[in-house]
Amino acid sequence: APAAAAAGAKGLLPGGGGSSSSSSSLTVRQRASQLLGENVVAQGLSLWGAVRQRNILLPTVFVFLWQATPTADTAMFYYYTNQLHFTPDFLGRVQLAGSVARLAGVALYNGVFKKVPLKRMLLWAMLLGVGLGSTQLLLVSGANRALGLSDELFVLGDSVILTVLGQVSFMPILVLAARLCPEGVEATLFATLMSILNAGGFTGSALGAGLTSLLGVTGSDFSNLFLLLVLCNASTLLPAPFLWLLPPSVDQDPPDGADSSCSSSTGGSGDAVSRQQQQQQHRKGAAAAAAA
Repeated sequence: APAAAAAGAKGLLPGGGGSSSSSSSLTVRQRASQLLGENVVAQGLSLWGAVRQRNILLPTVFVFLWQATPTADTAMFYYYTNQLHFTPDFLGRVQLAGSVARLAGVALYNGVFKKVPLKRMLLWAMLLGVGLGSTQLLLVSGANRALGLSDELFVLGDSVILTVLGQVSFMPILVLAARLCPEGVEATLFATLMSILNAGGFTGSALGAGLTSLLGVTGSDFSNLFLLLVLCNASTLLPAPFLWLLPPSVDQDPPDGADSSCSSSTGGSGDAVSRQQQQQQHRKGAAAAAAA
């Protein structure tokens, strides 16, 4: 009897029920962690179900190939600083002009090229990219000075023109990525496509660095820089044969207010995602009721 009384008194003392409260709190945290894990798995399965569709997977491959062509940006930077002796102040002005040119490229696309079919837009962007990108050959060969244009003026104007073209050609890629996203995983899939786009850019930089090293172009030897530029500009056309990877639906202009809606080919995935979201909501309600 004294032992039972002591046990009862212990339960009445402040903090006597701490063990039960701690156990309940631990159970709630475990359920929350389990629910979070289920949500992550469900989202991953939804993303995989969307990506493995032909109408999304093939354009994703094209997006990677578009960015994976080699570039000579690093070699040109050393040419500007070590050969032409451009100052940091002038290079800063070139960067500023490039930032303004990007805004101009966005405005030009929205005002003029927004209604152009994506396949046609991308093809012309490649062709113009090769033509305008070849203007750097005039700088390396010194032909610009023969035309009465100083190196500074030529680089500034050439940078603005190429940046505008680059932004105009990049906007269709963003539109393509937005149109590919099915309902339910829009943000996740768009972020994944942008990651693939960045991976393609990294691959292009790595290929450009390897080509630069193969041709023996260094910070002090630019004898093969002309050939490097020719090869990099010609590689801009390499993604052209893969335009067939883009489904015909990407050239269809969606109705007003439906830019973010999924295409008919991805409707099945959107329905599956909706069912999974309903199941997740039921599980959340059950977990909340159990915790209460």
